[in-house]
Amino acid sequence: MKVSEAMSRNVKLAAPNQTICDAARIMAEIDAGALPVEENDRLVGMITDRDIAIRAVAEHKSPDTKIMDVMSHEVLYCFDDQDIQDVARNMAEEKVRRLPVVDRSKRLVGIVSLADIAREAKAPTAKTVSEISKPGGQHSQSAARH
Repeated sequence: MKVSEAMSRNVKLAAPNQTICDAARIMAEIDAGALPVEENDRLVGMITDRDIAIRAVAEHKSPDTKIMDVMSHEVLYCFDDQDIQDVARNMAEEKVRRLPVVDRSKRLVGIVSLADIAREAKAPTAKTVSEISKPGGQHSQSAARH
């Protein structure tokens, strides 16, 4: 099965110059923990609820802090035509719960989450969850700051 068959297509986006308050409000509206950050039709980062909590609130930053100041600049992604099982293994290795999905022109076309993968019986969901849940990864407390 290809990623395009499991991903969510209607992805809300954030812009680097929006505030973390804007990002949190959008996340609350769509009941999601992450937003891709796009500028000039290109994916430039990801902002997560964890980024807001750890890189902003815990450091007493203002709600008016720009997303670009706390977002993850290193963007992990997958392609829409990749095999979902390969992507699940990669998510486990990288310890991420969601990945932006791009086409071969690197245009954002969706997002795939652990929940999307879990709906697919053939995907190695239990192993993926187990690996993702191990300490470490881009957003762990021991990860270097960006």
